[in-house]
Amino acid sequence: MPAYDAFLLVSFGGPEGPDDVMPFLENVTRGRGVPPERLAGVAEHYYAVGGVSPINQQCRDLLAAIRAAFPASGLSLPVYWGNRNWTPYLTDTVRAMADDGVRRAVALVTSAYSSYSGCRQYLEDIERARAAVGPDAPRIDKIRRFFNHPGFIEPFAASARAALATLPAGLRDDAHLVFTAHSIPVAMAEASGPGGTGRYAAELTEAAALVAERTGDGQHPWTLAYQSRSGPPAQPWLEPDIRDHLGELYKSGTKAVVVVPVGFVSDHMEVRHDLDVEAAETAGALGLAFARAATPGSDPRFASMVAELVRERLARPDDTDLALGGMGVPSHDCPADCCRYVGGASRP
Repeated sequence: MPAYDAFLLVSFGGPEGPDDVMPFLENVTRGRGVPPERLAGVAEHYYAVGGVSPINQQCRDLLAAIRAAFPASGLSLPVYWGNRNWTPYLTDTVRAMADDGVRRAVALVTSAYSSYSGCRQYLEDIERARAAVGPDAPRIDKIRRFFNHPGFIEPFAASARAALATLPAGLRDDAHLVFTAHSIPVAMAEASGPGGTGRYAAELTEAAALVAERTGDGQHPWTLAYQSRSGPPAQPWLEPDIRDHLGELYKSGTKAVVVVPVGFVSDHMEVRHDLDVEAAETAGALGLAFARAATPGSDPRFASMVAELVRERLARPDDTDLALGGMGVPSHDCPADCCRYVGGASRP
């Protein structure tokens, strides 16, 4: 049974002001050959909100909620935070942990699903940071994927119900639920999961079904779409794109939609721009009533889930691993052949 002396939150990172935007985007896309004009276009999304990504404050809020949830679960661990692409950088955080005498930590990554960019790459980030720190670096165990955990699903269902309530009364009962996730290259999706079993799309479909059956007594039609594609046009990525899908729904007679960003943990930039701006504008142009459900973020149920997952790793004898639906509890440690992808990283 492992004994942990620290908790580590690992996230993507984001700019904290206008001067950070381009260096941050260069970090994200380094080695991928993204043209400068594409970066400049994405940068405008950040400048439109003052150059500050919401993700860092959402991480701070989540950390505060986790600190509050730990004592009720019998946990007493110092809490650290490190990012892949911006301060606090993961390597700096691992070095601080080593300086503080941390020997073994348990880590939550802010991604719930199997894929190279959402799981395997974070494992690589952790090992790269440990290697940079050297022999005194703590061992770091990543918490399992949590796409079907009640603490992830139930907050989404509650926010979907709340979003439905904002639609015109005459349209609510027939509203269509559109679940969204970050699009990734088709080859990456096919390589996700143990042995390349295509788990990314399967896990998203399972999570969407679990939320849908808890929303409006499961009577609303629902579909899964993708957003935030960033790859070259010649490379196949997962489809349909959310904006194209809204057009198809309108043609089929749909009058109202609730968009549920089930692929995301928090309302960061890609949720707020790609859904709250672009998808909302598309719906408005079509005449579709539109509402967007919130992500779990710092919901107390989500923070309690984190505490439960830490207890799972501790193998407390009075605990039962939790999972909804039919896919069962994901493995606590990723197999060596899990989510291998040689085509390069993508934004999670």
